[in-house]
Amino acid sequence: MAIVYAAVWGFALWLSTTVAAYANPKACSGTCVNTHDPSIIRRSDGTYFRFSTGGKIAVHTAPDITGPWTYKGAALPSGSSINLGGNQDLWAPEVVLVGNTYYLYYSVSTFGVQDSAIGVATSSGMDVGSWKDLGSTGIRSSTGKPYNAIDPNLINVDGTYYITFGSFWKDIHQVAMKSPPSAVASGVSAYQVAYDPAKTDEEGAFVFRYGSYYYLFYSKGQCCGYDANRPAAGGEYKIMVCRSASATGGFVDKSGKACTSGGGTVVLESHGNVYGPGGQGVYNDPTHGPILYYHYVDTRVGYADGQKQFGWNTIDFSSGWPVV
Repeated sequence: MAIVYAAVWGFALWLSTTVAAYANPKACSGTCVNTHDPSIIRRSDGTYFRFSTGGKIAVHTAPDITGPWTYKGAALPSGSSINLGGNQDLWAPEVVLVGNTYYLYYSVSTFGVQDSAIGVATSSGMDVGSWKDLGSTGIRSSTGKPYNAIDPNLINVDGTYYITFGSFWKDIHQVAMKSPPSAVASGVSAYQVAYDPAKTDEEGAFVFRYGSYYYLFYSKGQCCGYDANRPAAGGEYKIMVCRSASATGGFVDKSGKACTSGGGTVVLESHGNVYGPGGQGVYNDPTHGPILYYHYVDTRVGYADGQKQFGWNTIDFSSGWPVV
């Protein structure tokens, strides 16, 4: 009996240690809800901007990453000029500063279809009312393409710009952009950088350079609709990563498995009251250092898409792999 008791106690201790390995989201005040697929950027005057899916790209601002977050309005109140279904319900914004101009990339699509496009708008200061929609970047998908043209992420690699994108089908792809990065570069094609041939359920890529490596963060699993159709345990969103010495391919997970062959190391998954974290990005904060930001469901609040919370954690790269 003592041996059985010891075994049970040891398992319980292991389980509690495993669950406790993930930090809870750090402080957030003000409007922290309905924050699907957030994009975080800090203006030179110290104002934080948060852009998110829905409301024609909802814009919130705060004096600090912790808040208090205040809703300011829609980035693109007239929607997108791209002539596709979903051009009034824009998804997955990505906002970056290129020179003196802010670029807002967004997705035009409807749920579960491949007829999609990535658009772009520009602004000199990010304030509501200042964004000019430029329409399509040229990244577009339709039936028969190996990718779905949503979830854009821009990275500058020694003066060359790339957008990493994709969702389901054959997962995550990348393509070179012109400079400035408002359109796809001439004569190039998109290529695959991550793929799970068994489930094809990867999306929301974000490439971040730290030290000698480029880290490809992405979301895996079911993103949405948890109130009506919750998946089996482990089938909900989680945040994964692979890394490479190159920004344009060769990504592998912690065990060395290629990200294009189902590889991927978990960074953050459901734990405690946190359910389905994903839609992530990474930001190098002047106070906190590298942070992982994302949306999640607080099981004490509710599972509906409109109840998605804003979460963030500091990242520890000391092992060579991101730990939160």
